[in-house]
Amino acid sequence: MPVNILMPALSPTMEKGNLAKWLKKEGDPVKTGDVIAEIETDKATMEYEAIEDGTLAKIVVPEGTNDVPVNQLIAVLAQEGEDVKATAAAAAKASPAAKAPSAVEATPKPAQPAVSAVAAEARASPAAPIPAATTAAVWPRPQFRPQDAFSHHRSHVD
Repeated sequence: MPVNILMPALSPTMEKGNLAKWLKKEGDPVKTGDVIAEIETDKATMEYEAIEDGTLAKIVVPEGTNDVPVNQLIAVLAQEGEDVKATAAAAAKASPAAKAPSAVEATPKPAQPAVSAVAAEARASPAAPIPAATTAAVWPRPQFRPQDAFSHHRSHVD
C-alpha cells in the first residue's frame, strides 16, 4: 500500500511551510531516516526524514513551493514490492484534489466575539472615552519575591 507523505507541522503553531528542496528524486530508493526534503518555516529550515522504506514514486509538490498547508500531500512513497509507476499514476490522479483546497476551505473566517454596545461604540469612535465599567484593572500586579516562597513554610514549622 502506498504511503502518503504529508507536509509536517514542525511546530505547534505551524499552519503553512515552504518546500525548499527535494533531496531525493522520483524513483530513488528511500530508507527509514533518510533525509528526503528541506522544509522552511518562518523561523528555520528543517530536514524532513522518511518514516518508511520504499521508493519515492511521485513528488506532488515541487521544490520551491511556498505556503504549503500542513497535512497536504507532498509526495507518495511506494513500499517494497509495489509497482512504482502504478503508484505514481494513482498519485497523479489524486493530487489535483489534494493540492487545491476549495474556496470555502481557503478562506476560513474567524469567529467574531460578542461585543457589548459600549465597547462597539468605543471601537467605532477612537476619540470617545471608554467607560470605567468596561475596563479591568491589570496593574499593579502582585509581585512574587523569593522570601515569599519560604514565608509559608516557616509559619507552619514548630
